[in-house]
Amino acid sequence: MKKVVSALLVAAMAAATLAGCGSSAGGNKETIRIGGIGPTTGGAAIYGTAVENGAQLAVDEINEAGGINGYKIDYKFEDDQHNAEKAVNAYNTLKDWGMQILMGTVTTGPCVAVVDKTGQDNMFQVTPSASSTDVIAGGNVFQICFTDPNQGTKSAVYIGENSLADKIAIIYDSSDVYSSGIMENFVKEAANQSFEIVSTEAFTADSKTDFSTQLKKAQEAGAELVFLPIYYQESSIILTQADAMGYDPIFFSCDGMDGILTMENFDTKLAEDVMLLTPFAADAEDEATKKFVAAYKEAYKETPNQFAADAYDAVYTIKAAIEQAVADGTEITPETSASDICDALKTAITKINLKGLTGGEEGLTWNEKGEVNKEPKAVIIKDGVYVGM
Repeated sequence: MKKVVSALLVAAMAAATLAGCGSSAGGNKETIRIGGIGPTTGGAAIYGTAVENGAQLAVDEINEAGGINGYKIDYKFEDDQHNAEKAVNAYNTLKDWGMQILMGTVTTGPCVAVVDKTGQDNMFQVTPSASSTDVIAGGNVFQICFTDPNQGTKSAVYIGENSLADKIAIIYDSSDVYSSGIMENFVKEAANQSFEIVSTEAFTADSKTDFSTQLKKAQEAGAELVFLPIYYQESSIILTQADAMGYDPIFFSCDGMDGILTMENFDTKLAEDVMLLTPFAADAEDEATKKFVAAYKEAYKETPNQFAADAYDAVYTIKAAIEQAVADGTEITPETSASDICDALKTAITKINLKGLTGGEEGLTWNEKGEVNKEPKAVIIKDGVYVGM
């Protein structure tokens, strides 16, 4: 009897192991499997949650319309808590699930860590919002967001062409590649503009709670505009401290500012008249934006930010690239390997023009480096909402 029980136990364990291997390696064989990675808990959760939700809306729409060439999408999102090590763990979890394409990660640091893995695996990756040029160095990653150089350059051009100020101060995070990259290119383009940079002050991840020194130097230099190529968490402290010291310049930022209006325990009145460049304005009157905003509000009870819109466009970009690859003669099915899909989509994506939410009238196009070409929108915060300028 003991021998029979032991044999049964061994057989059961073997069956369970085989079942686990099949599930891990294959996922659902009837669907195209798209994974997502980003922070849904922790300090950057506003970004990751918006990406997860925006992508889910796109997936639901595509599936309801019949899928991609008849195949439905299976979508799974993993939390990385804005942490590089956790992002790599999330990537490995999604690989075990059977991921064929990655939509993520959301923030730059974790994305750089994961890009190393997708490059080794030849996994096609679309990031909605990791803007550093470091993430597109391998040839298999494509951005929906502007690169850091583009954000810095376009911000300087917008400020100069619209004569927003004559004297500019910059406060940036020297320990962050996103912030440093934007700052450097802003300074380069500033040389071509009529304004003068009168103060450039840095902080680091270890010194981001007291900005009185940076603000005082900007004020003493007569800066009429302070450029903040940083995230909304630090921006909220700067706005609070500037108000306390009676310093009221124009504050101008980039996509990292998006999220400040939904930040807990922040007085949004302090963000009144803050300007930023963004690829998406929720108050736009085009039918696609109105439809998306209405659907997002119904599903998640809040107004979508640009991260949600970028993620929505990211999923539709994947769909369009797959359809282009199939039109070019490459078969892509739930059985196609991630590497074969990547080889096909790296070429196909450079041939498409997506009329998405974030591309404006000209749409979104990509070069072989992975950079997106699209036009930014300028918005200003009025009465607690973003308003197009």
